[in-house]
Amino acid sequence: MSSATTTVTTRDSVIEQRSIDYVPRSERHGKVWHQGPFWFTGNFVLPTMVTGFIGPVMGLSTGWSILAVVLGATFGTFFMAFHANQGPRMGLPQMIQSRAQFGSRGAIVPFTATVFVYIGFMVFDTILATEGLQLILPGEKIVWYPILIAVSIVIAVVGHDLLHFVQRWLTYLLVIVFAILTVLAIVHFSGVGDTAASASTAGWDGTAFLVQFSLAAGYNISYAVYVSDYTRYLPEEVSAPKLISWVYVGAAGSAIWLMSLGALLASNIPNADAIGAIKQIGDLLFPGFGTFAVLVSTVALLSIMGVNAYGAMLTGASAVDGFRQVRPTVKLRIIGLVIVGLATLAIALLIPDDYLGSFSDFVIMMLYFLVPWTAVNLVDFYLVRHGEYAITEIFKPKGIYGRWAWRGVTAYLIGFAAMIPFFSTTFYVGPVAQTLGGADISFVVGLVVSGVLYLLFSRSIDRTAEAEARRESELELKEPVE
Repeated sequence: MSSATTTVTTRDSVIEQRSIDYVPRSERHGKVWHQGPFWFTGNFVLPTMVTGFIGPVMGLSTGWSILAVVLGATFGTFFMAFHANQGPRMGLPQMIQSRAQFGSRGAIVPFTATVFVYIGFMVFDTILATEGLQLILPGEKIVWYPILIAVSIVIAVVGHDLLHFVQRWLTYLLVIVFAILTVLAIVHFSGVGDTAASASTAGWDGTAFLVQFSLAAGYNISYAVYVSDYTRYLPEEVSAPKLISWVYVGAAGSAIWLMSLGALLASNIPNADAIGAIKQIGDLLFPGFGTFAVLVSTVALLSIMGVNAYGAMLTGASAVDGFRQVRPTVKLRIIGLVIVGLATLAIALLIPDDYLGSFSDFVIMMLYFLVPWTAVNLVDFYLVRHGEYAITEIFKPKGIYGRWAWRGVTAYLIGFAAMIPFFSTTFYVGPVAQTLGGADISFVVGLVVSGVLYLLFSRSIDRTAEAEARRESELELKEPVE
């Protein structure tokens, strides 16, 4: 039996039963507006704030850093939000949809990059959450890392609805706490004196501006690999403009707020770190409030760790299923989540204590790997197939989408290769980036090259054969009337 038509019931179970399989229309539920707080909280975590540190660290003033953040986040979220519409139309997790463009085995290329993104975020979240807890509780990282990862795995095992519930209700607490922190920071650093002195030497730097822009854009583009995982349970007929808008407002709003706050803090606090900066500013209200704010942030980190673990499991299972068909059972989900947790623990223990440089390189690498994928995936959905897919064929190794779909793989690889001369990291700077003084505009090249090439390649797709396959797929997915 294919993963698309596996018969399981989810109505009376606390633990989510589905994973990479199709969500039948009878199980669709949820409200479109829930996507707003889900993505707000999902992006309202300390690594988001750390992203805003980079501009000031490179000598960019607070104002220019915030402008770069605003432009980058609004640009990157545009691509991320448009993936939201794919979930209810297809009823599938985000990455398994890539089989339509890359093939069941060819999709291993973006799958590998995506697992790297998920686990990378889990590593940084684990480190920051541990630093937060160590403010009030004893214990080294060898103690806290496994505990935090285990809690996130439990959240992910329960699954989709719990993640939505936690994210939604955390939004209210985060907004209240960080509104207070933001006001405190603005008031404290707006005066003339020693606190503003460190920011006075910063100013305009074209390279730093482009780096901050790219980091903000890449950070939100990285959420593209998550989106349909959390919209696939919505009813098929939900309004696309409303859905895309709620996702966009939630993800862009939290990124702009928290990255801008990070830029303000890094401009005025020498060698700022996320935990210390929040504690310092929070304690201006009264001693202890800073610690409370850090603990609230730690809870948010635990929640997004669950989201990351869940997504890594779905993507990993999709990759394995492309080579050896698997049944999407709860047991498979638990095994996948344990593997994700162990990988996260190993990397977290090995990463250097001074992780800011590692984090900026990580965000940039996400941009490199995900930009060609998002271009191919969105062009296929909106311009080539117009949201019409033979869902059951996606799960068939010898289905119409094939094992290695040359169009998607070729467009991805050429787009990625075209970006290399524009790369700018701490370990490699491409020749074009050197000419630009270290500025990185590779994401523009990747989007254009991969997207245009895939659109051109797709002109030879046999749409007649696919239309027949879609009709058969609809019949197979049609649920009997009780």
